[in-house]
Amino acid sequence: MLEYRIDRRSGVATYLQIVQQTQQALRLGLLETGDKLPTAREVVEATAINPNTVLKAYRELEREGLVEARRGLGTFVRRTLGHAPADSPLRGELVEWAARARRAGLDRDDVAALFTAVLDEQFVPAAATTPTKGDPA
Repeated sequence: MLEYRIDRRSGVATYLQIVQQTQQALRLGLLETGDKLPTAREVVEATAINPNTVLKAYRELEREGLVEARRGLGTFVRRTLGHAPADSPLRGELVEWAARARRAGLDRDDVAALFTAVLDEQFVPAAATTPTKGDPA
């Protein structure tokens, strides 16, 4: 079962942390269609957050079409995201890279900044790379 970790110092709203962690679990294949999310009560007991915060996160996930609430039964996954299974060989390579970065003296924020910069370079939106009328090719 999915266990949420709330970082109160992150600056990210608590409900968004729940949304993001659920989305990540969906991308990694840790949650699949039909799986049940923890109840609001279970999340509250594990994280000591307000029940309304959990409900707000679940409503956002429902609005995105990722989960559905079934009255009296709970909240269930409607669809998954992405194609990055948790056991992908790429994950192993990334673990090795992160360990090398740590040994090189980079902290978590340094690694995140470097990784984000590389992602931004590698995943440039098509519109940003396609010349428009009047632009030199």
